[in-house]
Amino acid sequence: MKHKGKAKSAFRRMMLRALAIYWVLGLLLIGVSHFLFPAILMTGVVSLTALLVAFALFAGYFFRDPDAQVPAGHGLIVSPGHGTVDVIDETDEPTVMGGRCRRVSIFLSVFNVHVQQAPVAGTVTLVRHTPGQFLNALKLESAALNENVLIGFQTSEPACGPLAIKLITGLIARRIIPWVQAGDTVAKGERVSLIQFGSRVDIYLPLQAKIAVALGDRVVGGETIVARLEG
Repeated sequence: MKHKGKAKSAFRRMMLRALAIYWVLGLLLIGVSHFLFPAILMTGVVSLTALLVAFALFAGYFFRDPDAQVPAGHGLIVSPGHGTVDVIDETDEPTVMGGRCRRVSIFLSVFNVHVQQAPVAGTVTLVRHTPGQFLNALKLESAALNENVLIGFQTSEPACGPLAIKLITGLIARRIIPWVQAGDTVAKGERVSLIQFGSRVDIYLPLQAKIAVALGDRVVGGETIVARLEG
């Protein structure tokens, strides 16, 4: 499967940086050890090691990337992210949707999987990065003001037409890593991106889409049906 293992690669890169910081701080402690009581030096080393182990456990959990069990069926649109649905409304998205459309917004806490999936099968038509703020992703205005990446899709199912997802940074999540580019073909449920730490994912749907989730629902990327379109 495309992009399988990329989350683990991101985890390994982060751990290498953490190990480098650990060794630098450790060497600094050793360098000033003649100014410290042995007990204080030992406490510093133990604390650093405990922090590294705790970070490794958290990062390993955060970068998990389970395979999606993609539902079969015509006109089914699956969730692009793992998290909790906290907005279902209508909005304007002119770039991909060409105006008024339906929106389902999913909040991702730091405890959710942060790999995103293609909601439909088709072709990627747009990958556009927009700089912005880093408001807490719990705030609804973060969808409009925060740094984000918009990904457009032209589906291979005629009834579905264009769709889009917006990957939105948060207060802690400040890095969005798209794994696709315009012109790529994707399968429904295929991995398309990674957001590092808490954030938000919006999916923009045609007005005729029949929403299949409710506020407060927990959704699984690539698996949960968020909407249906009938030809």
